[in-house]
Amino acid sequence: MSRATGDFGTESFEGIANGRPDKLGTNGGSRSAVSGVHTGHMSGGLLTDLYELTMAASYLRRKMTGSATFSLFVRDLPPNRGFLVAAGLSDCLDWLAQFWFSPTDLDYLAGIGFDDRTLASFASMRFGGDVWAVGDGRIVFANEPILEVTAPIVQAQLVETYLLNQVSFQTTMATKAARCRIAAADRIELVDFAFRRAQGIEAGLAVARLSAMVGFAATSNVEAARRYGLRPAGTMAHSYIEAFPTELDAFHAFAADQPERATFLVDTYDTLGGVAHAIDVIRRLGLQRHAGIRLDSGDLALLAIDARRMLDEAGLPEVRIVVSGGLDEHDLATFVSRSVPIDAAGIGTRMGVSADAPYLDSAYKLVAYDSRPVAKLSTGKATMPGPKQIFRGDGLRDVIACRDEPAPAGTGPLLEPVMLAGRRLGAVEDVCAGRARFEADLVELPEDVSDLCFPVTPVAAISPRLDRLTTDVQNAAHGLAGPVGRHSNGR
Repeated sequence: MSRATGDFGTESFEGIANGRPDKLGTNGGSRSAVSGVHTGHMSGGLLTDLYELTMAASYLRRKMTGSATFSLFVRDLPPNRGFLVAAGLSDCLDWLAQFWFSPTDLDYLAGIGFDDRTLASFASMRFGGDVWAVGDGRIVFANEPILEVTAPIVQAQLVETYLLNQVSFQTTMATKAARCRIAAADRIELVDFAFRRAQGIEAGLAVARLSAMVGFAATSNVEAARRYGLRPAGTMAHSYIEAFPTELDAFHAFAADQPERATFLVDTYDTLGGVAHAIDVIRRLGLQRHAGIRLDSGDLALLAIDARRMLDEAGLPEVRIVVSGGLDEHDLATFVSRSVPIDAAGIGTRMGVSADAPYLDSAYKLVAYDSRPVAKLSTGKATMPGPKQIFRGDGLRDVIACRDEPAPAGTGPLLEPVMLAGRRLGAVEDVCAGRARFEADLVELPEDVSDLCFPVTPVAAISPRLDRLTTDVQNAAHGLAGPVGRHSNGR
């Protein structure tokens, strides 16, 4: 039987699931309202590490203005991760399209020792490069290029820090949320509760958007709901109940004032006593179709079983049970495996900071300069040269190849051109686009790769041509062959 609607209702997150623009991401806001991270009135030029600027100054002084390609990828996956969910591209493109140095930026750089000629170059600089990237929401694996930038080397170098920051953070958060979605097995509706303990305001907004991208039904974050067209959801706090003479008084008052969203927090004093009080109010006011209860402490599985029994015996099978309180994907998997009668779960702190894996071993490395493929050879940190493509077959079996190689039979390319000469290609995407990509890849994701504790970690194959090119570059670097020329392509 369908349970009650309302904040934690039975309706799906229709705007995402059906890609309906009337439900999601059409709030009439600016581009930044669709993407995630704001930089206020900052120009962007100083959102970088100092050494990017000093290298850029040296390139300019030595007239090194050739085109360079940098590849952004993750070397090794975090513990217990078999995959990543790519995210952050939309914000990167927004920032690149608006990249510049303001007069205030230039004054500051002058004050820390940058010369007038360098500052003059910075003053007129805009990002004019090309970007190829994997779309937000795609599932990717270690060492696969998520994003590649081709631009004059000064520009391509200066944007490194921001691109790494956004792709690393957002991919980390999207992956954590995706693990929760997988664990819930479409049996427990998920709601983002992370905002209050996220590591900053913009981080909290991004987590709400990214969790929606991978299948969360709603968010407690009201600004995120407004900005991205998400469904807002919420219950009540213990403080509300404590402010009234009795728990029953609090429940009556809340139900009278919020009859369409009456989810009662029942664990302030005695949980099962709170369930009994909620039952009394729901029956007195006829709220069966819109009510729920929330469990936030104790043995949630056992309490949910007892609460479900009490509700059913009271003739309230439609009333939903919501749980919260430090939950993550492992708790959700336990609930599902034990068939605990839980309808929805608020997922907060552990998702909002990706507690078990809070960072990625991400890198942004030069792979070509002035039409010459290059590679880093350091032990454990070697890179593959040249612009690349990922070709994907059934079951998310990937081949990393040279960018201009033809696709092997039965595969398609993952990286697409998303920016040309500094101009974004295509419209700014909303959450629906990333959700569609994620859902398509999730269907293909092998169960042993999505395992929460002991996942198989896929390793992409390397095309013979890219393998030959890598060997040629390595040999040239070790003096075992002549330098790899501008037109070398590994053939």
